[in-house]
Amino acid sequence: MSESIKHECGIALIRMRKPFQHYLDKYDTPMYGLNKLYLMMEKQVNRGQDGAGIANIKIDVKPGSRYISRYRSVEPQAVADIFGKINKKFKKAQKLAKETKRDTGIDAVHDATWWQENVAFTGEVLLGHLRYGTHGQNEIENCHPMLRQNNWRSRNLVMAGNFNMTNVDDLFDRLVSLGQHPKEKVDTVTVMEKIGHFLDEENQRQFGKFKDQYENPELSDVLAANIDLKRVLERSCKDFDGGYAMVGMTGYGASFVARDPAGIRPAYYYMDDEVVVVASEKQAIKTSFNCAYDQIKEITPGHALIIEMDASVSEVPFIDRIEQKSCSFERIYFSRGSDPDIYRERKKLGRLLIPQILDEVKNDLKHTVFSYIPNTAESAFLGMIDGLEDHLAKERKKAIMEGVLFEEQLEELLTFRPRVEKLISKDVKVRTFIASDAMRDDMVSHVYDTTYEVIEKGVDSVVLIDDSIVRGTTLEKSILSLLDKLSPKKIVIVSSAPQIRYPDCYGIDMSKMKEFVAFRAALALLKERGMEHILDEVNLKCLLALENGTASSENFVKAIYAPFTDEEISDKIAEIVKPKNLQAELSIVYQTVPNLNLACPNHLGDWYFTGNFPTPGGNQVVNKSFVNFMKGVEVRAY
Repeated sequence: MSESIKHECGIALIRMRKPFQHYLDKYDTPMYGLNKLYLMMEKQVNRGQDGAGIANIKIDVKPGSRYISRYRSVEPQAVADIFGKINKKFKKAQKLAKETKRDTGIDAVHDATWWQENVAFTGEVLLGHLRYGTHGQNEIENCHPMLRQNNWRSRNLVMAGNFNMTNVDDLFDRLVSLGQHPKEKVDTVTVMEKIGHFLDEENQRQFGKFKDQYENPELSDVLAANIDLKRVLERSCKDFDGGYAMVGMTGYGASFVARDPAGIRPAYYYMDDEVVVVASEKQAIKTSFNCAYDQIKEITPGHALIIEMDASVSEVPFIDRIEQKSCSFERIYFSRGSDPDIYRERKKLGRLLIPQILDEVKNDLKHTVFSYIPNTAESAFLGMIDGLEDHLAKERKKAIMEGVLFEEQLEELLTFRPRVEKLISKDVKVRTFIASDAMRDDMVSHVYDTTYEVIEKGVDSVVLIDDSIVRGTTLEKSILSLLDKLSPKKIVIVSSAPQIRYPDCYGIDMSKMKEFVAFRAALALLKERGMEHILDEVNLKCLLALENGTASSENFVKAIYAPFTDEEISDKIAEIVKPKNLQAELSIVYQTVPNLNLACPNHLGDWYFTGNFPTPGGNQVVNKSFVNFMKGVEVRAY
């Protein structure tokens, strides 16, 4: 994606199911779990580069011993920073262990008890998180995992997740009504405090049940063994509206991963006799544990994977499922393309664009050069070329069957191949979405470079595929001007995703309407055709709905796009992003929504493009976002 979207996160959970001594003996290192966590996080660093954090819990430690460890970082290489610090700890500990053996004769190097009693991050439960933050909010306090502490081991809670809640205000008010005093009105704190409250209640329920049967400290162990995490999640999550894959670790060593009822945010798990692991992407699990893809399972929407203190595992429902609308952007952009299913889907997205592309170049493949914007559009590009090859094969068959070709024409037809060149390359790794708005235009103009002398000037058309076009800034400020220096006759920019028209509120920071070039195009068309009254009508409906509490019932903003065809909006987008001095003809082609659903049949969450939000909160967010636009207020709508 030439214009990266931010605020998508990654999770990684590892539960070692055997005693710590097993891993020390088998793998000859006390860092087996940490090494695996590091690999899982590095394989998901595409999901978050603004911050990272890990937490670790030791099970069955003696009172007075630290059993929860946590590191977080917002350094440029946050994962490396965290594990670099941990490695230093272990190097010092290794030296101390050798000295212990020399002084006492105890082989501390190979003694799991010594490691767990003397070194942090030697617990059986490990949690990692990768974060994309928004500009100006990249403080370490915003990094997961979050920690809710208590002197009672079973009341401690460590949480991290990939989520956004649409009803934070409502959840905050409910916490206040329960008697709490939350320190912030943000979804991360609110969610943790809500779950923490019901974890406290579950502890109290078990205390009331067993207090007459056991004495402390044995009672504490009994409480931990009987905590019902399914009940905790049922009670705490029933009011959540959003997309989420939330991971929680309790102080006594049990953990859970809860997935939203529409399956918006992804979560996968793998288990064998040594480990249970969970990640946002299958590829991270596959690479880290060398398992078969069919051994990696998807956590069912509306279910939680619960790993008890004894390492037993169950997948249980905690909230009623609704129609599954897994995020399609995971398949288009966010997840690693090395996942075989995602790779095939991205190729199909490229292949399905062929009819539209052929129309734009008037079937003149002889004078058309095909390329892509690196790096995430590469798979779609390969699919596009496969589609062209299929088209040419059909044309050859047709010509031969009709028998109208002379030998010279037949040879040309049989030997012709699509012209493929690498026209655009990333010159430097500048993350334009981190820069402030004032600096972005200047920065994007220096991100890309082009390859010269491969285009027949004034004759060839250039077809360049990207995985999506969000703001149009990079096209306008950089790519189109670069391509124009090659003097093509026509430039065709192809998006493997449909037009992004609506804000997201389930994990991606896209809530300001005016940022979408498709929205700007619709506004321009309304103005040109004297239909600006629609803006006022929609605004009035949104205001009334927000005032009377019915804004979640309908997406009123759909009316902004209703008067126009997809092609009309695409043509207007081309006008908007076209630099003033561009000499070449310009067209922009977007994927259709039906083709998106055809390519990604198990991920039909297409609200970015259709406005069909999977939960009621999505409608409220889009209506509020439009009101903010009309007021000229630039704030998030959730």
